[in-house]
Amino acid sequence: MPDSVLPGDLAGWLALIEARHGQRIELGLERVAAVRDAMGLSSDAVLITVAGTNGKGSTCAMLEAICLAAGYRVGLYTSPHLTRYNERVRINGFEVDDATLAAAFAQVEQARGDTYLTYFEHGTLAAWACFAAATPDVIILEVGLGGRLDATNVFDSDCAIVTSIAMDHMDYLGDSLDAIGREKAGVFRAGRPAICADPQPPASIEAVAAEVGAQLQVSGRDFGFSGDRTQWVFWGPGVRRGGLAYPALRGANQLLNASAVMAALEAIRDRLPVPMQAIREGMMLVELPGRFQTLPGQPAVVLDVAHNPQAVGVLAENLANMGYYPETWAVIGMMADKAVETTLMRIKSRVDHWLPATLPGPRGLSADALAGRMAAAGIAVGDDRYATPADAYRAARAAAQDGDRIVVFGSFLTVADALAAIRAER
Repeated sequence: MPDSVLPGDLAGWLALIEARHGQRIELGLERVAAVRDAMGLSSDAVLITVAGTNGKGSTCAMLEAICLAAGYRVGLYTSPHLTRYNERVRINGFEVDDATLAAAFAQVEQARGDTYLTYFEHGTLAAWACFAAATPDVIILEVGLGGRLDATNVFDSDCAIVTSIAMDHMDYLGDSLDAIGREKAGVFRAGRPAICADPQPPASIEAVAAEVGAQLQVSGRDFGFSGDRTQWVFWGPGVRRGGLAYPALRGANQLLNASAVMAALEAIRDRLPVPMQAIREGMMLVELPGRFQTLPGQPAVVLDVAHNPQAVGVLAENLANMGYYPETWAVIGMMADKAVETTLMRIKSRVDHWLPATLPGPRGLSADALAGRMAAAGIAVGDDRYATPADAYRAARAAAQDGDRIVVFGSFLTVADALAAIRAER
């Protein structure tokens, strides 16, 4: 593409790359590695890669908060975003500004020549360009899809974390937990720590670690946690850390993520020493929108990007632990390639009123199609359908009483659209 027609701002770059490639997924490392090499960028930062089905975002957020509390310069790359692309690339706790991201996208474009890059691949290399310029002490990369063939895996991590492993993205990762686990474990590296937060991982996790010579630690076997109502204890190889405050992120599953974070930091403490005070401070201050995020006020509003059976099962458990609410109203929008019926079966007993909404794009389910799949799962759905999650949220607000609860879930797009409506009313 001639330089004369390249965009000058971030909005232009995002529009160009989406128009060029859309949200197309094309797994593989050769193309991304070739452009990485052409860019000639390197970093001496400690690199932590986080893969898994659920819990990646929470794990990355905890790592970032703790490392910042310890005084380190931190680069964080996550996906997808809720409301602004800039959420994906953070340096020292702040989103990278439009001008810096636009320059990084241009840098990737110049280096790629005729090499094809997907939207995610272009963004991953742009994030790396931002980090290389900022020279952080630690870089945290959240894997987009799988691990072995994900764009983030062109960078060799000093420590890899695999969170939970569950059935999702089967079209790309395989139709069994063992196959999916093998893809996730593709981020493991020889002679380097590999932390698995899943206490019952598929056999492929152990197999891949043995094949590559990674230093595997599995939750419940090599490290773990215990706790009471006020504090918790981490234990790992030769270490026990007590008197820990519960993470600020809500949800019964967060100690699985937090203990994996602790195990990772213990494993790389020779390169990245972190004092216990920083761990305590980071756990107490960590924030992550859209992960069992409960908003203040009446009626109660819960935002959760859960969109597969495992994550929605955790959401249902967390809702059960919230206490009594006379009525629960669910704003729901989902993608067509998700296991809608199996997913919603996990939570249907916690919901009194369903408000199905249409999601945009070729993968998005229409409200009518979603309601049909819900009915097939034995879920009683009324006659109302909504053009957007924002419309469904506004309808829920109008119908719910002060003591009720509204839960918004099913997709990042669902939460993002409802969140925009919430912010507009404040």
